[in-house]
Amino acid sequence: MAADSFRIARSIHIDAPASEIYPHIDDFRAWSGWSPFEKMDPDLQKTYAGAARGVGAQYAWAGRKAGSGSMEITEAAAPSKVVIDLKFTKPFKANNVAEFTVEPDGSGSKVTWAMSGPHTFMSKLMHAVFPMEKMVGPQFDDGLRMLKGLSEKALVA
Repeated sequence: MAADSFRIARSIHIDAPASEIYPHIDDFRAWSGWSPFEKMDPDLQKTYAGAARGVGAQYAWAGRKAGSGSMEITEAAAPSKVVIDLKFTKPFKANNVAEFTVEPDGSGSKVTWAMSGPHTFMSKLMHAVFPMEKMVGPQFDDGLRMLKGLSEKALVA
């Protein structure tokens, strides 16, 4: 990765087929069941627009703790990949790409959640004080653990 950009990625093994995991990712309404960012702000204001799921699905949020921004799914290749245009507006402006990949892994699936974007002057300054890897990485880990629990529980039910 070039010095003018960053990438953070976390992965987890989930004992479920991709077809069981994917619907939790390509439908923003389903994120409330596993996204750590939604759980950090109980007063989060959410707006959904566009397609119900997949390409064109849109989600905007605003909250005291979570800040504000929007997401739009720009690529959806069921059941293996979702790419999201991610825009933050508060507490700072940033335009990043989030990507989920789901690939076969033994008896289940390997799910990777990644975020990448440009390293602007402001983001470099922020990263010096709050390293993105330490700030976002643990939240990705939490989200993937919750996605694992949700996906594996659905197979038992």
